[in-house]
Amino acid sequence: EDGCVNFCTYCIIPYARGPIRSLPAAEAAAQAAKLADEGYKELVLTGIEISSWGRDLEGRPELMDLIEAVCAAAPDCRVRLGSLEPRTITEDFCRRGAAIPNLCPHFHLSMQSGCDSVLKRMNRKYDTARYYESVRLLREYFDRPGITTDLIVGFPGETEEEFVQTLDFVKKCAFSAMHIFPYSRRTGTPAAAMAGQCSNAVKEERAHRAGEVARGLHQTWLESWVGQTLPVLFEEEKDGLWRGHAPNYTEVFAPGQGLHNVIKDVKIVEVYQDSLKGRV
Repeated sequence: EDGCVNFCTYCIIPYARGPIRSLPAAEAAAQAAKLADEGYKELVLTGIEISSWGRDLEGRPELMDLIEAVCAAAPDCRVRLGSLEPRTITEDFCRRGAAIPNLCPHFHLSMQSGCDSVLKRMNRKYDTARYYESVRLLREYFDRPGITTDLIVGFPGETEEEFVQTLDFVKKCAFSAMHIFPYSRRTGTPAAAMAGQCSNAVKEERAHRAGEVARGLHQTWLESWVGQTLPVLFEEEKDGLWRGHAPNYTEVFAPGQGLHNVIKDVKIVEVYQDSLKGRV
């Protein structure tokens, strides 16, 4: 999928990339089957805005139609989703997704702010109540899914009170991991011309505070997996250990030999370097 028509006020992409162009599901499924035949063990459905996939195609198919087609075409591959617009997560999406055995239970829901007034200035199409409904649905239908997000701090006009609302909402969502960005002014976007541009010092200070919250949530997430067993797709050897990822996108290290592109069950024994460590 390429292109976007959401026109968030901070983003240049709709002007730079143009409207939505979707790869038809049959072509995507054929590509998935070919990659599986070549030995790949995990595929990622990605694009500029994959939640908009299908809106330009005949019959306006939904993203879950594409997911089902790709997962069926490559049943022995894990299928992971790229960044999702929160409103993509509905009861129907979760019900159908939970029935797919090779769909990774990892969902990256772009948030950008946890404050309704800031979300409105950003021209995001949801509020915090709708966002939290997505989080609730995912945890209802999937077994301990990894839920990750993006956060922009220091958006034009963001007050201390609005920022604190965001921190409180982040804690409520209890994300497994977060990407935090200070607002970056992009010439040609509506936000670049907004009043109340935050200073670099304010943006850096808020990014630091948000980062502290994110690190605490990530630590809690990691500790919750100690003693559990996760299937890990190993990717590379690093510092004498093999490194890979579980379906929930948690990074896992383990000793072993010849584990490249191999999936093994790993018993988690400890938190290790902002990741997990276990034994095959």
